[in-house]
Amino acid sequence: MSTVNIPVSALNLVPLREGKTKQEALHDMVDLAQHLESLQYNRYWISEHHNTSTLMSSATPLLIQHVLDHTKEIAVGSGGVMLPNHTPLAVAEQFGTMATLHPGRVELGLGRAPGTDQQTAAALRRGAGNQAVHAFPEDIEELQRFFGPEEVQGRVQAHPGMDTNVPLYILGSSPDSAVLAARLGLPYAFAAHFAPTYMEQAIDIYRSRFEPSDVLDQPHMMVCANLIGAETDAEAEKEMTSLHQFFLNVIRGTQNPLQPPVDSMEGLWTPPEAAAAQQMTSVSFVGSKDTIAKQLEEFQERFAVDEIMAVSYMYDTEKQKQAYTMLKEITSGVPAE
Repeated sequence: MSTVNIPVSALNLVPLREGKTKQEALHDMVDLAQHLESLQYNRYWISEHHNTSTLMSSATPLLIQHVLDHTKEIAVGSGGVMLPNHTPLAVAEQFGTMATLHPGRVELGLGRAPGTDQQTAAALRRGAGNQAVHAFPEDIEELQRFFGPEEVQGRVQAHPGMDTNVPLYILGSSPDSAVLAARLGLPYAFAAHFAPTYMEQAIDIYRSRFEPSDVLDQPHMMVCANLIGAETDAEAEKEMTSLHQFFLNVIRGTQNPLQPPVDSMEGLWTPPEAAAAQQMTSVSFVGSKDTIAKQLEEFQERFAVDEIMAVSYMYDTEKQKQAYTMLKEITSGVPAE
């Protein structure tokens, strides 16, 4: 089996599984974090979604704090906080508090999209309207100031927050986000797990336009991809049907919990739906250990990214943990403990 030496991290949208409770979804979130920590994953991020009954990740800072309280070393952050929904001061206070409680372990990934529909976005940040989206670059620079030393602060300050230097990451799925991450000299994470269309273009833009900063001397390119690992390729393909069923929610505008795998998607989706779901999930590592190792090797030969962030929509949580173990074994070259 070939190995690919690359740091790996994980993203969790905290899905609600069919037949399980919301409390169980939150328990599974912590259980996965503890498993990833034992494998020495780089970081564990939790996303932000609103008005979505199948995802339990609406109060993202609370979930991050909960995971921090139940782990010891792994970095925990947002993948991401959707900044148009929040004022920079509130975000700085929340993440500054977590960074004070857990120094060196808190990370702040930032997205420009609302992570929900426009009506819900308006309810989250009343009166801001679309102006909040356009203020994204200025909001990031304001956050950098809030987290910085006393001498750069203005009249309004974040307490706690100041001098915590919480690391910022730009998240995105478009060339615009790549341009911004490059201009600010910040690490960049591309959301290829659901919006892969502009991945290659965004990677090229970020690297070619990157301006060194106090944070980074050179670009740090992360790609988020789907992970479905199993003992055999056939088993992994069956497990993939849970992911495809979940993405039918996006296509149809429905909100069904994460479903168990099925033998075939035939009859569950139409040909146009199949094409759309397969395109959205085209950046996925699916198969046995040998197959995923080859897929990763080919991916790295083409893109040579600095870090893979894997998100795994697998119904069986034990099989999900096994998939993350498999990925760590592939990328470290040695069996994980």
